[in-house]
Amino acid sequence: MLVKNDPDIIKGFMEDSSGMQGGYAESVFFPENTGEVSSLLKEMNKKGIPVTVSGNGTGVTAGRIPFGGVVLSTEKLNRIIKTERLSEKSGIMSVQAGVTLRAIKNAAESEGLLYPPDPTEDTACIGGNISTNASGARGYRYGSTRRYVNRLKIVLADGKILDISRNAILAKGRTIDLSSILDERFTIKLPAYKMPHIKNAAGYYIYDDMDAIDIFVGQEGTLGVITEAGLDLIQREEQILTFFAFFGSDIDALNFVSSLRREGALSIEYFDDNSLRILRKRFLTVPKARAAVFFEKEVAKKDENETIEKVSNLLKKCNAFYDKTWLAQSPYEYEKLREIRHGLPESINEIVKKNGFPKIGTDLAVPEKAFDKMLEYYKKGLAGSRIEHAVFGHIGECHLHANMLPSSKEEYRRAKKLYAKLADKAVRLGGTVSAEHGIGKLKHSYLEKMYGCKGIREMVALKRELDPGRILGIGNIFPKELLA
Repeated sequence: MLVKNDPDIIKGFMEDSSGMQGGYAESVFFPENTGEVSSLLKEMNKKGIPVTVSGNGTGVTAGRIPFGGVVLSTEKLNRIIKTERLSEKSGIMSVQAGVTLRAIKNAAESEGLLYPPDPTEDTACIGGNISTNASGARGYRYGSTRRYVNRLKIVLADGKILDISRNAILAKGRTIDLSSILDERFTIKLPAYKMPHIKNAAGYYIYDDMDAIDIFVGQEGTLGVITEAGLDLIQREEQILTFFAFFGSDIDALNFVSSLRREGALSIEYFDDNSLRILRKRFLTVPKARAAVFFEKEVAKKDENETIEKVSNLLKKCNAFYDKTWLAQSPYEYEKLREIRHGLPESINEIVKKNGFPKIGTDLAVPEKAFDKMLEYYKKGLAGSRIEHAVFGHIGECHLHANMLPSSKEEYRRAKKLYAKLADKAVRLGGTVSAEHGIGKLKHSYLEKMYGCKGIREMVALKRELDPGRILGIGNIFPKELLA
């Protein structure tokens, strides 16, 4: 197994997309298979040395940044083991944890199949996607990563290897017996808290009579190290129509979103007026509008004209800037619209660099019946903050990202304070403080808003059962002090 102690190499593992500073580690290990991961964890557990798992550094909550101990990089766990078609409409793929989302999608496509989860950053590793239960724009239609994980190979902190298939081990109430796959008596008690029934990536995923595999999806490297995964593949879409529609008011845009929900869509994304203003600096063709909706429709080739006509009628009914609506019908046109959509996060990152302060970005989601109240609260709070901001995201799932872009210490302080108020509001409305990015090391206090001190203590108790030496992912999900 390759080991690097060079400070310059280690430095490259002390950053991700969160902007968190101050990380440090003794060494970086590069295992190539499950056996090497097991040996490493066995040794580190015996010595009491913390281990932080690192993928490609695309996370935004500082989950991969260590504060002591060693780093376990999944860089060399990068093999697609097997892709198998099961029927005309389905298949499975076995991969190591360090394979990128892009490689998985390309391999599925070569078989005429689709791996549906569509996070924005396709250079992310599948192990990281599973560890945070990533979703992305098409989560509205396809759901999150969890839905497509059919098998996991996981190494526990003491080096024991679990190979779990979906539906193989089910809890009885809130108790799971793992004895059958560990060859020893091993029963764990699950937390008693209840999760909101919406898109959610906050804390451990727990429910009555749950599938044991789901404990390890969204656990952010705190309960075990994922080394391999089995993924479900589905039939590729025959044709995707992609639209970018612009509106003179938020009310018209929201009415249009409601219509799309009734008609069905692959993805539905919202952009406020500030988002469009930022985009316009990079893409001069973006119309001057108060709001925009980016959306995709899956259609059969024979139904293409009928679908375009139906969408056209909806756009006119909702007062869209009809003559300025963009439609992509070819792969080239789709890539051009996708470039504009993804140009907003890139532009925001440029503003962050120029300002010299980290952005404060929410990851909140609420039930559909509460969304209008949440959006109104966003608008009012952000307008009063006097901080540059942009609101955009997955409106189909009532999940928006409010990005605050402070340019001074005072603005940064106010942005943090407003974030806390926004999280409070989302929780009061029955929502979540993290819909897709996880908690990491940045959002402990917000998770406590959801589950209270008792719920956090129950999460800590679960971790101690699976990681009694307390070496994995220290600081992720809850403060390390709670493990003492």
